[in-house]
Amino acid sequence: MDPSEFLEGGTVGLSSETYAVCRTDRDHPDAFATIREAGETTVVVESDDVEAVDADAVEPGWRRLTFEMDLPFELVGFLAAVATALAEADVSVFVLSSYATDHVLVKEADLPAAVRRLEDLGCEIVE
Repeated sequence: MDPSEFLEGGTVGLSSETYAVCRTDRDHPDAFATIREAGETTVVVESDDVEAVDADAVEPGWRRLTFEMDLPFELVGFLAAVATALAEADVSVFVLSSYATDHVLVKEADLPAAVRRLEDLGCEIVE
């Protein structure tokens, strides 16, 4: 399977929210995502909720792009293709995946370049 087959004509949802990525030592009930590791917990929250997070580091200003397509587990290189294309446009990414969905967060200032690059790959961006 070729990742470009999924990108061409694939739908990417653009969230209207702006997010902050926070390093903390506990969960946050309204987090979009929570990642727990041995030494830290990372929560991704809407920017309006960042004051409620007891964080020791906050990286604000992220927008979420959600790949709204069914991607088989056997597909190799999908996120690599996306990350490489965005890197070629000088766009840094913060990537989250769930069982059925991949999300790429990009800095708000980089959003226009990210959208253009994904459209170049054949994606349809929807808000």
